[in-house]
Amino acid sequence: MTDDSWAELRQRTLEFIEQLIYPLEGRLAAGPRDESRSLMRGLMRQAKEAGLWAPGHPVEIGGQGMPFLDYVRVNEVIGRSHYAMQALGTLSLQDSLMLRQHASEEWKEKYLAPLVAGEFVPSFAMTEPGVSSSDPTQLQTRAVLEGDQWRISGRKWFTTGAADAAYTTVMCRTESDVPPHRAFSMIIVPTSTPGYRIVRDYPVLGMEEGHYEIELNDVLVPQSNLVGERGQGFIIAQQRLGPGRIFHCMRWLGQAQRAFDLMCRRLNERVAFGSPLAEKQLMQQHVFDSAAEIHAVRCMTLDAAAKLDRGLQARDEIAMIKVVGARMVTQVTDRAIQVFGAEGLTPLQPLERMFRHAREARIYDGPDEVHIQSTARRMLRRYGPDEPGVDFGTADELVPPRRKA
Repeated sequence: MTDDSWAELRQRTLEFIEQLIYPLEGRLAAGPRDESRSLMRGLMRQAKEAGLWAPGHPVEIGGQGMPFLDYVRVNEVIGRSHYAMQALGTLSLQDSLMLRQHASEEWKEKYLAPLVAGEFVPSFAMTEPGVSSSDPTQLQTRAVLEGDQWRISGRKWFTTGAADAAYTTVMCRTESDVPPHRAFSMIIVPTSTPGYRIVRDYPVLGMEEGHYEIELNDVLVPQSNLVGERGQGFIIAQQRLGPGRIFHCMRWLGQAQRAFDLMCRRLNERVAFGSPLAEKQLMQQHVFDSAAEIHAVRCMTLDAAAKLDRGLQARDEIAMIKVVGARMVTQVTDRAIQVFGAEGLTPLQPLERMFRHAREARIYDGPDEVHIQSTARRMLRRYGPDEPGVDFGTADELVPPRRKA
């Protein structure tokens, strides 16, 4: 895929989502699970036939090999529908890259290709009931190496997709007498393993979207199921979360842009007190504020993505867009609902479901408060004696070579 082809793929992806996914969203959300799965399989098949499948995955594992920054731009369009990630094969990207880099050859050979092909969805277990996830060093799930097997015990929740997954990657404590962030490892647990049990599916804000609580009761898996090295769980997690947060922000931009489009069309079409709503100054304020927020977050996100693409950590930039992006999508969707009035609160429009997903954004991948505190602390340290302060610059000023996903 050439570097200048992202615009054409972005347009074809948008048309696919608008023409094929939007009409099925209601049935995918509220229909019987077997029907929803069948509809999704049909969309996945059509995406592959249209050449839209897995654009950001490396070619050698079954993707299209789209450069990271180009894929980020396409990902905004994919974000317009909650169901597009799975339908277009992008749902597995973070997991497939993690396994490609860190899993054993045995495991990659067995599971990586079917994961990218969409034969099952990825499942990742980190957070636990009763444990503050803003301080993950408190996680209680433990794994002990007994001979050539890991024995794992604990309980996890908000484990997305566990019912349809072939395996779950579990963050667990494997080390003792070491610094807290060196005490945890990631271990792959096939969902068919004795002792692996789905306790329940948690509805989130009334939506049954597959957030499961799972129990691991003396689960035994081979030593080779370790992802990376012992004690490297948090390092691998950060490698996974950096690009992942950029993908989140671009999807939030897609959701916000869709809400903005719906809002503006409604304002032009709806008449109240003798004139279109578009002529009311308070409604014009909604349009201006939403457009400015979307544009600002898009620029911030693309800048963070460009820095990451050039091999920089971009830790502060990623933290800022995570917080600001989550606020933005919530505010824009809220204004769109206000413009639609009562109809915006019903399934007649996608806004009510989009708003509930937007509220989730301020919690998952770290609550806003943690990102705000840690980023501010890092910045303040740069203003100590003989420190240069903060100068973010722009990605255009940076010279390291471009890298591909």
